[in-house]
Amino acid sequence: MDTRKSIAERGARVSRPERSQIELQFLSLEQMLPKDHRARLVWRFVSGLNLEPFYAEIRVSNEIAGRSAIAPEILLSLWLLATLDGISSARQLDRRCQTDMPYMWLCGHVSVNYHTLSDFRVAHGEKLDDILTNTVAALMHQGLVSLDELGQDGMRVRANAGSSSFRRTPTLKELHRHAKEHVDQLRQERESKAKDQPEIDARRKAAIDRAAQDREARIAKALEEADVLSQQREQRKKGDGETTRVSTTDPESRRMKMGDGGFRPAYNVQFSSDSKARVIVGVAVTNEGTDGSQLSPMLDQIEERYGKTPESVLVDSAYATKEGVTDAEKRGTQVISTVPRSEQLEKHGKNPHERQKGDSDQYASFRARMANPENQERYKQRPSVAEFPNADCRNRGLHQFRVRGHEKVTAVSLWHALAFNFMRMLSLGAI
Repeated sequence: MDTRKSIAERGARVSRPERSQIELQFLSLEQMLPKDHRARLVWRFVSGLNLEPFYAEIRVSNEIAGRSAIAPEILLSLWLLATLDGISSARQLDRRCQTDMPYMWLCGHVSVNYHTLSDFRVAHGEKLDDILTNTVAALMHQGLVSLDELGQDGMRVRANAGSSSFRRTPTLKELHRHAKEHVDQLRQERESKAKDQPEIDARRKAAIDRAAQDREARIAKALEEADVLSQQREQRKKGDGETTRVSTTDPESRRMKMGDGGFRPAYNVQFSSDSKARVIVGVAVTNEGTDGSQLSPMLDQIEERYGKTPESVLVDSAYATKEGVTDAEKRGTQVISTVPRSEQLEKHGKNPHERQKGDSDQYASFRARMANPENQERYKQRPSVAEFPNADCRNRGLHQFRVRGHEKVTAVSLWHALAFNFMRMLSLGAI
């Protein structure tokens, strides 16, 4: 049955699209983006940052010839808005800059490409870290952040590597030998220009060489990581290096137990948040699968960043190890957490809040403090402080990293922390 004919017979009148109509419009990008769009707020926020470290790396100038560099505030704004929108691919962001008005407005007719976007995202980890410190310091100056009480929690984020990429040390040595031979062979072929070698353009040849060298470097890094893991296993008396496995794709990642109970290559991302403003004040990435040893390094980071020691910290029982609690209490930081369960204590019917054999004075004080109902009520605030940033970053796509290596993974984690803090600053009226 012809639907259009039946509609016409009923006398229905509708408006249909006319896509061949030629129009002449005089509109600028400024006029095409709504005045209250989030992209404008992102641009205003980035424009207010100290970008001198970014500009210091630009070589071209009025006296030095070369193609003009892309303004750092454009690239910063693009990635900040992309992180807010859950975009983690440089190619996808490149497409958005050609099709989506907010990204086109940020570019302002400045041409960008995915190579530039990809490199910029992971090449400025230290500068992003400084931006995090400076923005939190500004909030402290406004009285919005106090750092009196912090919350800390970690989340395991899947690495850009497969479980099948893990190899034992003997296999790694063999793969490294083959990779070096391949690199040497490519170098010889390039230098000799053998007649039987098919002609390929310079860009493709450079890509082949770069891929071979990258693989050789990753396997060499995997061997280094295997040696480190072997030493750790020997210290724990769990066997020799022959049983140690390291990924050839991302050597710095480790197999960790994920939320669904499975084991996959991952990194452990640690966020520390201020309990007053719910703002991320510290970021760390480790390849340790547990949170037990992460409290002291984060406290060191907070003291180094802001010159202040928090009065208390809200953490779950995984952080409440004897070493971690003892170190925190010696600094003057009270640990608010549940007392870790002990099968021996439960078996003998002992009170876990009483001092036990082997406890330090600081840990005994921690046990007694957590018997107080008031502190138990304080601990109930931990999810809204410590887990809130993790959940928000998950919602923005922080499930698996698209980059490899600790340095690049840390940079991506900092982007997520800055995006989270940007939204919190909007809620606090700081922007």
